[in-house]
Amino acid sequence: MELRHLRYFVVVAEELNFTRAALRLHIAQPPLSQQIRALEEQLGVALFERSKRRVALTDAGERYLQHARRILAEVEQAADDARRAARGEVGELRIGFTSSLPFTSLLPGLVSDYRRHYPQVQLTLREMFTAHQFEALREERLDVGFVRFHGKENPPDLVLHEIHRDPLRLVINARHPLASQPRASLEQLRDESFIIYPAGAGTGLNVQVRQLCLAAGFEPRIVQEAREATTQIGLVAAGLGVALLPSPLECVQMKGVRYVPISDEGAYLSLGLATRPGPVTPLLAGFLECLHSRKEAGPIKEDT
Repeated sequence: MELRHLRYFVVVAEELNFTRAALRLHIAQPPLSQQIRALEEQLGVALFERSKRRVALTDAGERYLQHARRILAEVEQAADDARRAARGEVGELRIGFTSSLPFTSLLPGLVSDYRRHYPQVQLTLREMFTAHQFEALREERLDVGFVRFHGKENPPDLVLHEIHRDPLRLVINARHPLASQPRASLEQLRDESFIIYPAGAGTGLNVQVRQLCLAAGFEPRIVQEAREATTQIGLVAAGLGVALLPSPLECVQMKGVRYVPISDEGAYLSLGLATRPGPVTPLLAGFLECLHSRKEAGPIKEDT
């Protein structure tokens, strides 16, 4: 049995006239009659009652018509779904991002654009530290990741593209003498107590902070660790020390905290897009197109 047999049967059942059905199907009437007889022989039942005056469905034909229509509809739906999948219009796209990204205009704007263009795609967003995103990409638990890096931890088995750079800010208590300065250097923080992420958190910022301090001539004195940037800012407000965080976090306005630009060269973190090597899937291609369109429209601004 082939799908054309079902299509022939449905048209004849709708027309109840072999001549009109043949015209609809753009075939000759005798071959159509032969195909219907072949279908009936294969099924072992009569689907039509035939006479010189009329053609009518048998009870078996009535029941078979319901199934035939459903099968043909499902076949068409499957074909349409496959075509939409090939265009990246259906499926699930898994996106990783670091905690500072929602504080910029990039993530909400990009998600809004993508949903408008691809409303049938399920977006799964996961907040993860950069190292954990790299691991998830390797294990195919993520399709794309927005990561923070400084160009030295670029994994050789992944593809990493820089989107833009966020300068680091000195997060400092408002009562500190440096809080009123327009800029500060790392050398001025020689005697300060630092608040950083835990060693196993999976962020490269700790390495960057240490390298900047070593370049300024001292080893940073770590007094407190916190997994969340907002917690670090709160600890600065409590007077426990200073922190270095990407500039998008300036929008976290907390009483008793100031954000001071760093004058040292290299005091920045890049925002990058990480993917697996190899062919780009249609789903990811559509997402990258939306990202490219936002970048073409102008610079990605921070919500400060």
